[in-house]
This record gives sequence, structure tokens and C-alpha cells, in this order.
Amino acid sequence: MSRADTAGSEQLDISPAVHYDRVTDAWTLLLGNDLHYGVFEHDDETLPHATHRLTTLMAAAADFRSGDRFLDVGCGIGNSTQWAVESHGVVGVGITTSGRGVERARRLAAAADAGQVPTFEIRDGMCNGFPDESFDKVWALESSHLMRDRQALLRECGRVLRPGGRMALCDIILVEPISFPVVRSLRTELGLLNRVFGDARMETLDTYAQLAQSAGLEVDMRRDLSAEVRRTFSCWRTNATMHRDTVCRLIGNEAWQDFVDSCEILETLWDRGILGYGIFSAVKV
Repeated sequence: MSRADTAGSEQLDISPAVHYDRVTDAWTLLLGNDLHYGVFEHDDETLPHATHRLTTLMAAAADFRSGDRFLDVGCGIGNSTQWAVESHGVVGVGITTSGRGVERARRLAAAADAGQVPTFEIRDGMCNGFPDESFDKVWALESSHLMRDRQALLRECGRVLRPGGRMALCDIILVEPISFPVVRSLRTELGLLNRVFGDARMETLDTYAQLAQSAGLEVDMRRDLSAEVRRTFSCWRTNATMHRDTVCRLIGNEAWQDFVDSCEILETLWDRGILGYGIFSAVKV
């Protein structure tokens, strides 16, 4: 199989928008305000420092220039979009299917007291509705695994890029294609991950590169970050313990326990070489 079907047949198909509207407030405590993995260089680094490193790696891959029109596909609560605007002088637009995410992102932007304020809109990365060739840079920072049609996502990213424009993407990946018997043997574990993180589908970096090429994008950088991000899970567990009472009030005791259990499952899948983390960049030819 070229992808892992992480939804058991008994799992309800809950859209990413519904899922993240429900968990966003709790996840800012569990994952941090960046709402994504961290890239660690040292064991004593904090999670915020490591998540910021991932954001800066994406910025380097995008090769921002002041004045670039920049699209953040799956912007979460807008932290990374806001940072790109303030740090690189880009004109930022963040999109997500989560109304709760857009609400928080707009509040963040209004409170930033920055000269250039990004805009945030409810749009679908697989059919974003923007005009052709309307952006200089596009990125999808840890959002593609929740979009069922990855080909449509890459096609849309390529469509809205101007010639010579750049795309960057990072996300959870399959380290290599896995067989149906392996997926079936992990049905319980993958079902729990679905409950916690939403209905996800992972691809290999090779698959992403092939989809990018078919979308008119030429991949010029690929990097497996699996080893560097693994410490993220222990940091998430620490946050879960620290904020247990508040998180349980927000999403319930069972969801809190599921989150803690999911961290152990992810570590196991990382160590077995099934799941990992990757980044790539591409230019529109």
C-alpha cells in the first residue's frame, strides 16, 4: 500500500474542521502555540525553541523575500503566518477549514501591533479558490496529512504560484510504503491516533515528490527529520501532566488519556521505522 489507512472501519469520519474546532484550545496547552512538532538539536532544548526551529527551516526552504505574497495552507491559529510577516516582511494569507482557528488567528494578528497584518480566511487547501499565479511562496506546515486528496493539494499549490515561485511542505510521513497486513495489525493503535489527531493519511517523501512533479513543481530539497523530531512526544507528555486539569475541563478525561497514550504509540511507530517526519521544497517551473 502507498498510504496508511489510519481509520478503522468503525471510526467515524470527522472532518478536520470539526475536530480542530473541538480541540484547539486544549492543544495550545499540549502542543504549544505553534501547534506542530519540534526539531531538536539538543536534549535540553525546550519545545517552543524546537517548534520555532521547524518554522525557520520552512522559511529557509521557502526562501522568503520582503514583499513576497505568501500563502500558509492549514495555518492553525496563525502563529507561523504572523512570524513570517514580522520576520521576513512578506504579505501573509493564512487559510484553514477551522472557524475556531481563524477566530484565534485574527485575534493574534490584531494584538501583534505589527506594521503588516496577515489575513486569515476559511478555505480548503485542496480547492482554495484563489486566482492563478497569485502568490510568490506557499507552504503547508504539518497540514497535508489531514487532506484526503494530496494530489489536489499539490496541484492547487502549484496553480496559485507564480512562475519561479516556491513551495515548502513538512509533515508526518510514512518512512516507506507498508503492506495491508501491517496496517491491519496496527488497527487499534491507528484508531486511537485517529481519535486524537483526526482522520489522517500519510505519504512517503517519494510520493510527495512525485505529486509535486505532476503539479508542475520541481523538488530541489528533501530531508528526513524523523530522528530530530522524536523528542517532541516526551515534551507533549510533560505538557499533558502539567496542564491535566485544564485540558480535562476542555476536552474530557478520556481525551486527555488518549492523548497521553498516543504519544507512546507514536514513539513506537517511529522506532519501528513506520512513521517519521519529512520536509521538502520545490520551485514552479
